[in-house]
Amino acid sequence: MIPFIDLAAQQARLKPAIDAAIQRVLAHGAYVMGPEVADFERRLADFCGAAHGLSCGNGTDAIALPLMAWEIGAGDAVFCPSFTFAATPEVIPWTGATPVFVDIAPDTYCLDPARLEAAIAAVRAEGRLRPAAVIAVDLFGQPADYPRLAQICRQEGLKLIADSAQGFGCTLDGRHPVHFADVATTSFFPAKPLGAYGDGGAVLTDDEALWERMDSLRVHGKAVAGDTAGRVFDHDPKYLNMRIGMNSRLDTLQAAILIEKLAAFPAEIAARQAAADRYAQGLNGHCLATPTVIDGATSVWAQYVIEHANRDGLAAHLKAQGIPTAVYYPVPMHRQAPYAAFPQGPGGLPVSDAKAELVLALPMHADLTPEIQDRIIDAVRGFNG
Repeated sequence: MIPFIDLAAQQARLKPAIDAAIQRVLAHGAYVMGPEVADFERRLADFCGAAHGLSCGNGTDAIALPLMAWEIGAGDAVFCPSFTFAATPEVIPWTGATPVFVDIAPDTYCLDPARLEAAIAAVRAEGRLRPAAVIAVDLFGQPADYPRLAQICRQEGLKLIADSAQGFGCTLDGRHPVHFADVATTSFFPAKPLGAYGDGGAVLTDDEALWERMDSLRVHGKAVAGDTAGRVFDHDPKYLNMRIGMNSRLDTLQAAILIEKLAAFPAEIAARQAAADRYAQGLNGHCLATPTVIDGATSVWAQYVIEHANRDGLAAHLKAQGIPTAVYYPVPMHRQAPYAAFPQGPGGLPVSDAKAELVLALPMHADLTPEIQDRIIDAVRGFNG
């Protein structure tokens, strides 16, 4: 069986550096918020040109933290795609706010700016909710149309989150999503392009005050520098809780592993691009569509997603030859019971519904060899269904 994502090959390639990093943590024993955590946060921020990096327990909490820090809540509308993983919309009701689902662009699968504008106008016209924020998703590894989305958010007075769980490392005109958005968030789930050996997440921002509030929120609403300035306490201020927060810390072991993985990440992005180029050349004309990347963008190719009229037949054909595939996302969020009652932008979500019937992801990772790719390409080309 060909691996869908070959984590074992990556581990073998990086094993000496990662083993040494783990041993360093075991030697000093600071397993929670140890020195590697702050070191990794600095390196992560430097990588994408942000002023501040804040790690946390997972990519879902990473989206929730800025919403909580901005005090978005009841009566607020947060706009997001439906063609995404549940983590994107599920954090919105946590705050008491209401998700408003917006359709995607048919070529990139990312949030459609024109449909976003229409959705914001409709919510304002209805008057029941206050437009407050937008969560754009860097789906399958490429950036959303951030210049346009950022312009809309500035005009409308909305906050913009770049949900880069699948797209960390992607750029648009040489700039990472955090350049355009108020924050960029990511996930270190093992299958992500930059994955840990467990769970983890991070938020990137240029806003120091926001970073400090999120730092408080991720550790039970602890007192931070802005809370304690000019005050004297007769007890340890770590037991002073200034706001209701959560427990969402990145383990030191994961930070140590991620430091080594981040060092190898640029070369892996290049290898993923080479694999994507081989797929595009070999599959052109043998499916309804191969991926389209927005002009000026670099994708990190979290997935390589094609469209096929007989998607399920092709998946079965490939499975019979030992080639795994995946469908993202067979049931968009607006069609799932917990989310079905939430508002949708004008005209509904016809593109999301249509793509759910067509898309199929093929094996993609930095260690995908040309020989294995040739097997996959030949198998797709040989399907006559």
